[in-house]
Amino acid sequence: MRAEYDFDYSKAVRGKYYKRLLKEGSNVVVMERDVAKAFRASASVNKALRSVLKNKRPRRLTARSPRTRYKARRAG
Repeated sequence: MRAEYDFDYSKAVRGKYYKRLLKEGSNVVVMERDVAKAFRASASVNKALRSVLKNKRPRRLTARSPRTRYKARRAG
């Protein structure tokens, strides 16, 4: 690479964000080819996913078992 093309690449660090991506995850989603043909833009994907989320019922939380409640009362 020519010196005039360097643009601070000589100061680059390989894998700088690797551990953070492992911990936090990534926002990259890979779609199958047939799905990608149906959604040409991220806006249309977001619109479709929001409509799915809007129609989805929230999960009900389950109650603790009696044994767990007993242990919690004894602890404190």
